[in-house]
Amino acid sequence: MTARFSTRTVAGVPLLVAAPDGVQAPAPLVLWFHGFGVDAAANGAELARLAEAGYLAVGIDAVGHGRRRIPDLAERQAAPRAAALHTMATLAEATALEVPALVDALVREGCADGERVAAVGVSMGGYLVYRAIVAAPAIRAAVAILGSPEWPSGTASDGDSPHLHLDAMRRVALLSITAERDESVPPDAARRLHARLAESHPPPERARYEELAGAPHLMSAAQWERAMSLTLAWLDAHLRPR
Repeated sequence: MTARFSTRTVAGVPLLVAAPDGVQAPAPLVLWFHGFGVDAAANGAELARLAEAGYLAVGIDAVGHGRRRIPDLAERQAAPRAAALHTMATLAEATALEVPALVDALVREGCADGERVAAVGVSMGGYLVYRAIVAAPAIRAAVAILGSPEWPSGTASDGDSPHLHLDAMRRVALLSITAERDESVPPDAARRLHARLAESHPPPERARYEELAGAPHLMSAAQWERAMSLTLAWLDAHLRPR
């Protein structure tokens, strides 16, 4: 199976779409959220891989990034850690709030199956996945890679960090992948979330925590391949593309 790429804007959101050839619409939908400072094209290889597995893979240019990049984004990235984290979370919050309308629009078009919707993200995108779970009840499965469910104060519009929304986290099939030696996004917050979920959520069927031994934030090709293999297996288990 091959992937057909297109650049689109849907519900006001700029997208890089990888559609699976040979799969009858509507296809299971995977929203992909990129890292801080880049755009959807940075994960073109991952989008292609998802499409080749039978998913409609939709890469989203986050608010302030890609085709809607803010002029001072590089300066904000280079700011002291607390300020940069606040900027990142604020832009992720704005992006997460767009997800319900985006999913609705793709389902109305007939290209996406509204009963089989997943969100995947890396780094800033991992933060975003946790927030999108809260904002978009249509999400059935999620993979947060190198992200944190614990957000800086004042960045979530409802006043609560995603990790406090345990009911929403229990609603989805959630896989969190962290790196043991990640100094940018330490694994502690995701580990704590899954410890709390485990109290009422028998892992690994619906909630799984995977920490890549020895891996830093900028992991090796082999470590990234492990993360992607886990991601595809999780999506296959919970979306079951036809």
